[in-house]
Amino acid sequence: MAIAEGLSQKAEALRALHRPGRPLVLVNAWDVASARMIEEAGSKAVATTSAGVAFSLGFPDGQRISREKMLQAVAPICAAVSVPVTADMEAGYGDTAEEMDRTASGVVEAGAVGLNLEDGTGRDESPLLVPETHAAKIRAVVEGGRRRGVHLVVNARIDVYLDQVGPESGRLEDTIRRGLAYRDAGASCIFVPGVIDPSVIAALVDRLDCPVNVLAVAGGPSISELAKLGVARVSLGSGPMRAAMTLTKRLAEEVLSSGTYSALEGASSHAAFNKLMAR
Repeated sequence: MAIAEGLSQKAEALRALHRPGRPLVLVNAWDVASARMIEEAGSKAVATTSAGVAFSLGFPDGQRISREKMLQAVAPICAAVSVPVTADMEAGYGDTAEEMDRTASGVVEAGAVGLNLEDGTGRDESPLLVPETHAAKIRAVVEGGRRRGVHLVVNARIDVYLDQVGPESGRLEDTIRRGLAYRDAGASCIFVPGVIDPSVIAALVDRLDCPVNVLAVAGGPSISELAKLGVARVSLGSGPMRAAMTLTKRLAEEVLSSGTYSALEGASSHAAFNKLMAR
């Protein structure tokens, strides 16, 4: 009971961080070391990246990793940080209410208090779930969390823009229709990756009338610009993991070709990492 109460408090703390115009900025983690570094930098919450976790374990993105393996990666992250953790659980690893209950149970048992749940299917013939189906999944996850004493913070992801589904002229209306259904089903925040147009972001914030999450990408609006648009949450997704791996490749190429190590300049010391991990 005490564990559930502690998670419930963390869930409410996470929910309260979603403030339109003062966005929660999440530098997504993929393992304990990255989560600890992000917390050390001052983040008030930690979000995992499903792609980053999958890549680190040798899987491609897109629910190619199992629910169990994903949760096995999430649990040590939750145990390693003191701030609330929200887990990227892709499309929930199933479509039925029973499967969503298993996902909600696994998230709570891992120690996370929120989760991403996307409506993309990965199927070319039907790239998105019917909105009513995804809304039912959200309701099942929320109810599954409540039965375990935690009001899970569901970040409902809409993949219309990310996957460029349908004619461009109709994407905003499709996203709004989906977002309202997901909001009314119990989602705490609506996540629309793939959008960088300020006018579209402003329309989403205005018409959804709930916290909106966007994905930060190179060349997109800055955090301050997104704040002015009323965004409540900004995620970096798999970007941090890919940036770290790109630096690793650059270092490998440098040392193997020239025998120098300039890519190591500025790296945290061994002692600093040891101290961070020994907390």
